[in-house]
Amino acid sequence: MTASRRANLLQIIATPARLGVALALATLVASCGQQQPQGGPPPPAVTFTKPVTRTVTDFDEYVGRFVAVNAVEVRARVSGYLDGVHFKDGQIVAQGDLLFGIDKRPFENAAQQARANLAQAKSNLVYTEADLARGQQLVRDKTITEQTFEQRSQAFRNAQAAVSNAEAAVRQAELDLEFTELRAPVTGRIGDRRVSPGNLVTGGTSGNTTLLATIVSIDPIRFEFTFDEASFLRYERMSKLGRDVASRGAGVQVMLKLIDERDFAHQGTMDFVDNVIDRSTGTIRGRAVFTNQNGVFTPGMFARVRVPASPPYEALLVPDLAVGTEQVRKYLLVVDGEDTARQKYVTLGQLTPDGLRAIKDGLGAQDRVIISGLMQARAGMKVRPQEQGAAPAAPGPAGGSPQPSK
Repeated sequence: MTASRRANLLQIIATPARLGVALALATLVASCGQQQPQGGPPPPAVTFTKPVTRTVTDFDEYVGRFVAVNAVEVRARVSGYLDGVHFKDGQIVAQGDLLFGIDKRPFENAAQQARANLAQAKSNLVYTEADLARGQQLVRDKTITEQTFEQRSQAFRNAQAAVSNAEAAVRQAELDLEFTELRAPVTGRIGDRRVSPGNLVTGGTSGNTTLLATIVSIDPIRFEFTFDEASFLRYERMSKLGRDVASRGAGVQVMLKLIDERDFAHQGTMDFVDNVIDRSTGTIRGRAVFTNQNGVFTPGMFARVRVPASPPYEALLVPDLAVGTEQVRKYLLVVDGEDTARQKYVTLGQLTPDGLRAIKDGLGAQDRVIISGLMQARAGMKVRPQEQGAAPAAPGPAGGSPQPSK
């Protein structure tokens, strides 16, 4: 085979191979020119609401204790043997109710003796008065001397003094007899008796008298708490501007809740702020008074009081569940005009009883605040917003705009 024929044969054999490579390259180029569909989930659906405008008041909360308006220790004024207890431990007693009785017999005898002494003194006074009258006539007739007449005058004055002393003794004896009945000095709840009948009771005004029981008034009742110096200055300055909050002026309304209650449901009024700041703690004592008709409040009981800390003002409120925390800063997620979630740092105010949080700074009245879907939404992410209460919109397919059906 000649050289030229071998060259032609090789060219014929190589042609199909070149053709296959060319077809493969053409197919690859065609496939690269076609646009592939984009996959992935749709933007998360979120629910938003706009802030509510409302007049609110800032409050400060403090812990304190109830104290009785009147607290009395029942002690005897006279000494003697206790012969009667006329109450049940822990009951409510009214002012004037009989509580204890001390054996009256020694005091009745003393009162009877004092009355007899008074009668004797009065009889003696009558005799000396008549003798003095006779002496006046005798001294005019010069039957007796002036010295004798002066002695009769002195006897009359002594008799008058004796009557006065006897009358005082009678009054004291009758008072001691009255003191054998110990009555409630105030209306309130009495504690348990400290002494049983038959025991000797030491009375009087000395420090070793016998304590028989204690009574504390129930209605109304006071609530005492302390607040710091900075709060005190804030209250005082606002009161000087005519914005009456927890100042020294009485009548400021406060709210209270017990340790087992969720809401501040009990209303009272401020009635006292102390005149001295405690140098050891830097706090000052305040006091409020509450009605206690059902007797639930008990002296010594803990509670929380809410004191107004600002005058009423207009504020924007959002659901408290929409507030997020980033270290020490608080923020809200809002939806901008391009349906993108944006983060806004805000300054929080008071929480209202219906679960709304006042926003003092960082939020606009027209902002769309995300309240649902917060776990899926992130700052800078596209979202599908839906206003609270509106009908939900159907989501489009992955990739954005819906495709026409075939």
